[in-house]
Amino acid sequence: MNEFKDKVIWITGASSGIGEALALAVAKKEARLILSARREEELKRVGALTKLPELDLMILPFDLNDTKNATGLAAQIMNKFGQIDILINNGGYSQRGAVSETTETIDRQIMEVNYFAQVNITKAVLPYMLRKKSGQIVVVSSIVGKFGFYLRSSYSAAKHALHGFFESLRLETEANGIKTLIVCPGKIKTNISFNAVTSSGEKHNKMDPSHESAMSAGECAEQIISAIQNNKEEILVGGKELNLIKIKRFFPKLFAKLVRKQSPY
Repeated sequence: MNEFKDKVIWITGASSGIGEALALAVAKKEARLILSARREEELKRVGALTKLPELDLMILPFDLNDTKNATGLAAQIMNKFGQIDILINNGGYSQRGAVSETTETIDRQIMEVNYFAQVNITKAVLPYMLRKKSGQIVVVSSIVGKFGFYLRSSYSAAKHALHGFFESLRLETEANGIKTLIVCPGKIKTNISFNAVTSSGEKHNKMDPSHESAMSAGECAEQIISAIQNNKEEILVGGKELNLIKIKRFFPKLFAKLVRKQSPY
C-alpha cells in the first residue's frame, strides 16, 4: 500500500542534500509537495526533477533566519492544498568554530536557524493537525544532539534543544493522532560541511574528509521514509559513528576516551 499517495508534505531545506533526496523519493510515491529553502532557483530545479504537476507542487522560499511569518506560510499552504499531513523540518546548517572564537551573534544565529525556526514552523502547522486529529511531524536532529563535539558547540546545543522540545510535543499531542519522529543523522555525504559557519560567520567551504565516503543522501532519505511509514519515534542514520551513541549510554568512560580521539573534520 502506498501510504504517501496524495499526502501533503512540507519539506524545509529542500534545495539540496537530504531535503532534496526526500522530495524526489516521496514524489515517486505520488505525494503532494511544498518545497522550502532560501534559494528559489534551486527549489525550482528540485521541483522540476520531481516531475509533479503544478497542481501537486508548491515552491515556498523563505529564510530560516526569520520565521516570524511562519503562520502566514502555513496559511498559504492551506489555501492551496487544504491540509498539511506531514511536516519535515530538515532545514538548518552546521558549525565549524571553537567556543573561544565564536561571537555571541553567531551563537544566536545558529540557535535561531537550527532550533527556533523549527519550533516556529511546527507551531504554525500544529493547529491544522490538531483540528484534523492526524498528522506527522519530523525533525532532523543529529548525532551531536546526543553528545557534544569539537567545533560544534552552538550547533550541538541547538540539536540537544530539539530533542527536549519534540519529545515534549510528542507526549502532548499523540492522543490527538499526531506522531513525532526525531531523525539523528551521523555523517551523510551532503554539502553540510561546505555550508557550515565558522567562528567569524563565514562558510567553512570545505568537504570534511570524513564525509567523502559517508552514506548517500538518497539512502538516508529512504531510511527516513521507512521510519515515517512505521511510525518510529527516533532513528539513527549513518555509519560506524553511530556506535558512539550506544557506547556513551552503556560505557561512558570508554566513550570519553574515544570521542577525544575523533577528528573535528
